[in-house]
Amino acid sequence: MKKRKEISGIYKWDLTDYCPSNEACKEEIEKLERGMEELALYEGNLKDEKTVFDCLTKESEYSKHLSRLYVYSSLKVKEDATDSQSVALSEKVGAVCVKMSTLTSFVDVEISALSDELLEKMMNNKKYPQYKNYFKNILRNRPHMLSKKEEKLLSQVGDFADGFSNVFDMLDNADMRFEDVLDSSGNKHKLTHASYSLLVQSDDRKLRENAFREMNGRYGKFNNTIAINYINEVKSNCFFSKVRKFNSCLEASIFAEEASEKVYEALIDGVNQRLSVFHKYFEIKRKELGLDNFAIFDMYALTNSDFDIKVRYEEAIELVKKATAPLGEEYISLVERAKSERWIDVFENEGKDSGAFSWGAYGCHPVVLTNYVPNSESVFTLAHELGHCMHTYFSNKNQPYEMAGYTIFVAEVASNVNEMLLLLYLLKRAKSSKEKIFYFDHLLSMFRGSVFRQTMFAEFEQFAHEKYEKTQTLSKDILNEYYLELNKKYFGEKVIVPEEIKFEWSRIPHFYNSFYVYKYATGLISAMVIAQNIFNEKPNAKENYFKFLSSGDSLPPVELLKIAGVDLENPETIVSAFDFIDDILDEWQKLQ
Repeated sequence: MKKRKEISGIYKWDLTDYCPSNEACKEEIEKLERGMEELALYEGNLKDEKTVFDCLTKESEYSKHLSRLYVYSSLKVKEDATDSQSVALSEKVGAVCVKMSTLTSFVDVEISALSDELLEKMMNNKKYPQYKNYFKNILRNRPHMLSKKEEKLLSQVGDFADGFSNVFDMLDNADMRFEDVLDSSGNKHKLTHASYSLLVQSDDRKLRENAFREMNGRYGKFNNTIAINYINEVKSNCFFSKVRKFNSCLEASIFAEEASEKVYEALIDGVNQRLSVFHKYFEIKRKELGLDNFAIFDMYALTNSDFDIKVRYEEAIELVKKATAPLGEEYISLVERAKSERWIDVFENEGKDSGAFSWGAYGCHPVVLTNYVPNSESVFTLAHELGHCMHTYFSNKNQPYEMAGYTIFVAEVASNVNEMLLLLYLLKRAKSSKEKIFYFDHLLSMFRGSVFRQTMFAEFEQFAHEKYEKTQTLSKDILNEYYLELNKKYFGEKVIVPEEIKFEWSRIPHFYNSFYVYKYATGLISAMVIAQNIFNEKPNAKENYFKFLSSGDSLPPVELLKIAGVDLENPETIVSAFDFIDDILDEWQKLQ
């Protein structure tokens, strides 16, 4: 693997927009640390409108500056974690962030203590529209706030109540070990978290099965420990939601992001009504793989392992530009700028962060990290991360700092829109049946992973929390049995469901972030609707999408998606996504 200095500069991101150098960052952070001490002067004095706005304005200025330095120092570590100077700088900036948080901890508490009348007056102050959401959220949260003494006690409880996730992470990442697995020829293969996805994609069915059984069965060996840890996580979630005067954990989670329980219900109901579409997919895939029967571990197998998109990075950028052409010249020019102005860190080097991501700070161009290799996964990943990049660009360009950051609920929409546009573009220009089937399977794998799988997860965690909230017993056997039956329902009667699947729930880290997983499903469904509307040139589809990209968090996320033409509270939205997938499956069947 090449060292960082051996990578050509044209393939490395340019961070001078954030800070000219590590030395300059160090000087800036030291100056910022001294300056932000003035914020302490406001403590105990946030009683009138002028003082409140003076304080919030100062806090925003320092926060914006600190954010830029934090992103810069973090990116320097992401590009090469072996650079000790960058690591030290990142730790220094991180310490100042903690200091800033501590220094300003009084702000929300004091402002929350003000009268409703004064808060509403400040919320509607036209001189400071950037703080409208801030005051709105204080008023929204007021019914769920406790006394100052109780809030302090809860914050102390939170220090150890959040530990169940840490327990799982330590077991999962540090202590969990797997046996080697055999292929059909008796050859051994090392099984790790990293190698699992490759092994279950293998052409060797016996290897797929053995990897699947060992991975899930190994967690079964720790079933008692993991189950009691997760049950305590559920109890903790229920405790906090009850103390905060919510009717359920689901309600508390939905409230925190200003989302809608109707969306959650519509998703689960819609997916359950159309499970037959997935069953159709599994049957088509069985035929494509030439199997007499189909098991859960077969769904990961590649249908066309000998076909791939093998293009250079520059060609991949051109592909993304052509695929996103329906979005117009400005969008295409921004993708080109991302390449020419070096917003993208392209290739792997020693010490570089694995995987891919997009990030940014207000007032600077966003950046993308990839570890590009010439295959389809890298091309789709590049399109995906550039979608995040453009969402950040347009939100920052059109919103004030205080309202530019979009919520997790909508965070995966723009990235998936780019992937969908790329997929539709490639499908339209596919030159052979083999190529079409490759793209069909890629789309169905996305849909299965984000909609089928994550909705099933959402049902599971809803069951766990509701059962405890209804003062009913939770145990490992109850969780295992429910998850097993859930899989049987989702996969249908024709798919073989190995017994080890009942332990799969216990290896899902997202369950320690309650009611999070469904957002993967709603994100992809939203993207599918938006991308099809744009690709098919539906009137105002492009213009409405740009309004969405430019809105930051100026509106609740469900309302933002309605601007883009997606009503997730309407079951017909879920139906339309499944109709599209069903049509794709019909095309696939014709090619068999």
